[in-house]
Amino acid sequence: MIGAGKVKQYANVVDKPLGKGKQEVSLSAFAFLFSELVQYNQTQVDNISELERRLEDAGYAVGARVLELFCHRDKGNRRETRLLGILSFVHTTVWKVLFGKVADSLEKGTEHEDEYMISEKELLVNRFISIPKDMGTFNCGAFVAGIVRGVLDGAGFPAVVTAHFVPMEGQQRPRTTILIKFAEEVTPHYSKSACSLI
Repeated sequence: MIGAGKVKQYANVVDKPLGKGKQEVSLSAFAFLFSELVQYNQTQVDNISELERRLEDAGYAVGARVLELFCHRDKGNRRETRLLGILSFVHTTVWKVLFGKVADSLEKGTEHEDEYMISEKELLVNRFISIPKDMGTFNCGAFVAGIVRGVLDGAGFPAVVTAHFVPMEGQQRPRTTILIKFAEEVTPHYSKSACSLI
């Protein structure tokens, strides 16, 4: 019977919990919209680095909004204040909401204290993209790097975030690594505790 039972009404979309109900977007719809985003930006730029910067800027806006929604809906307006906490939040919670699973790995850089890496064997934004030979170094992962930077900046952990292809032995396609290099004001407070925990 239609209308039977009580359904909780929400005043606006921000009050509705993220984790309730089926909230998946069709993969083909996402792939189409994302390819349109890439193609539109490609017509507006002269080189690959400018295209990646524009994709990163688009991702940054998404990341800032994702953090706002999580903090408002699920965390009672509280934000993560620990470096490892925010990295874990991005690696697990944000990744799961955006891509349906936890990222493949979160690692601390071995050469620099202020670098961390989130790696994904087959990043969704690179899965259906074929790159022409004249754009050989182009990486659509710049969009995801922008999302990560948006989350980190919004939480008070400014960082330079970039996407890189890393060849894997025995695999046709390289994995994508999101490299996070925190600003100097972030790492002095956290580097000693972070070294022992990761």
